Amino acid sequence: MRGLGWIGLVLLLGGLLAGCERAQIHHSRFFTLGTLVDASVYTADRAQAQRAFAVIAEELDELHRTWHAWEAGPLATLNAQLARGESAPLRAEMYAPLQQAQRLYQDSQGLFNPAMGRLIAMWGFHGDEPQGPPPAPEAIVHLLAQQPNMAQLDLTATQVRTDNPAIQLDLGAFIKGYGIDRIIERLQAEGIADAIVNAGGDLRAIGQPGQRPWRIGIRHPSGQGVIAGLEIARDESVFTSGDYERFYEYQGQRYHHLLDPRTGYPADSLRSVTVLHRQGALADAASTALFIAGPAQWPEVARAMGVDAVMLIDKDEVIYLTQAMAQRLHFLREPTKVVIID
Repeated sequence: MRGLGWIGLVLLLGGLLAGCERAQIHHSRFFTLGTLVDASVYTADRAQAQRAFAVIAEELDELHRTWHAWEAGPLATLNAQLARGESAPLRAEMYAPLQQAQRLYQDSQGLFNPAMGRLIAMWGFHGDEPQGPPPAPEAIVHLLAQQPNMAQLDLTATQVRTDNPAIQLDLGAFIKGYGIDRIIERLQAEGIADAIVNAGGDLRAIGQPGQRPWRIGIRHPSGQGVIAGLEIARDESVFTSGDYERFYEYQGQRYHHLLDPRTGYPADSLRSVTVLHRQGALADAASTALFIAGPAQWPEVARAMGVDAVMLIDKDEVIYLTQAMAQRLHFLREPTKVVIID
């Protein structure tokens, strides 16, 4: 998905128990889709916390079994049927995320394109350990000429088909956010009001632990600690896409997994993009789309996708902030340069 462990964000929990006599933060940890998932629930009811963790484990297991991009499972079966030009029966739980992914493809002006799974595989990112060599240029040209995209899916609640056999679905840039949204919905249905679910550094938090809000920190793309922090306002998601998350080196050249569907090559203008939004699925897809859009196009794509709290860090460590994000961030180290975008 986006690499192992603590990558885009660091959860800052120090001092959150102050002033709370009964309620406390309960923690659990899971590993799925190559990502470490940390969950925290604030409650005085230990049994309620355990029920919450059981819900999270169930949702993560379903996410892994259904949407893993290179293991045998429903997604692999669906991709094989699409490649053969067949009309594939659609499992009930796959319809809503595919429908949402189609809509986000349109909103992102095609920069978020989960139909480009063949391109991701060609670059060596369908495996637990990314590895080269990069694909031959003529192979990239051939695939792009077939223009696989989400608009070419004929999707209903019970089946999906396409006339383009080059389509191969890989929802890695979106399904983690979708899954976190599902988890939060189920936790709220269980009566959980205060929780945070952090999947490999991308998270959604609801409520607050006691009298103080959840606090998170945004990692510097160089890997040298946390560059900024912010407080979660009751129900928000924070997702980051970065060139440091999943990459390999081949013959002295570094290649990362954030591929531009227009060129077929890794987008090379930015180091990271962080999006703050209530909905995790949207923040997940938008962070990828804005990274690919680059310095010139990202404001237009952000407006089209309906996100207004964004931070970008370019290759020279210049930080670009929307007004909405600038009002929320607290820099923990002096940035090289900050540009506020109206």
